[in-house]
Amino acid sequence: MRDLEAEALEAALGHQFASRELLIRALTHRSSVSERSSSASEDNEQLEFLGDAILGFVVSDALVSAQPDFPEGKLSKLKAHLVSASHLHEVAASLKLGDYLLLGRGEEMSGGREKKALLANALEALIAALYLDGGIEPARRFIVQHVIGGADPSSELTPAADYKSALQEMAQSLKLPQPRYAIVEERGPEHSKTFLVEVRVGRDWVSRAEGLSKKSAGQKAAQEILRQLTDWGR
Repeated sequence: MRDLEAEALEAALGHQFASRELLIRALTHRSSVSERSSSASEDNEQLEFLGDAILGFVVSDALVSAQPDFPEGKLSKLKAHLVSASHLHEVAASLKLGDYLLLGRGEEMSGGREKKALLANALEALIAALYLDGGIEPARRFIVQHVIGGADPSSELTPAADYKSALQEMAQSLKLPQPRYAIVEERGPEHSKTFLVEVRVGRDWVSRAEGLSKKSAGQKAAQEILRQLTDWGR
């Protein structure tokens, strides 16, 4: 990894590594190590294992701190979403993590930079690298900012935060037509598509949003219309 690439990723992660070797190892897929006939300990699989545990702890701690009155079942559901492979893939994609991965030729040729599982695993490995390099606080800051996203668990992370349902209810309360959704565009290979979804409420309200699934794109578009209608109704 070139210095400029490492510096760009460090800026995105919000942490300058004292040991850049940890950063490189977190991005090293086993296919790269195999082709070099190097030690398996140089790939990111052990870091992924550690990062998974750190992620679970930090997310659990953040949810309990934010919502001490939530029952265990609700907390478990929120945590399951935040640590899921699909959510971690979205976080990794937003950081363009695939651009920095160190892959073997075969994995590179098979589209490894866009594979959901591979990206989610690399994100967990990066969390472990942050922890080993700087302690729990750099890892916690990264998880709170990028994985949890600073969202309020009482609203955005709860099942009630279904923006499509909320938009439908608001449109009905304002006596507006019901929202209509349409997939405007699909981009990318089958295993890593990006969807552009449009939502309309009557003639005056329209929003478009991108997502790594039709559902997430629709929710983002609905959230924007909901914000507009809320401002309009004040």
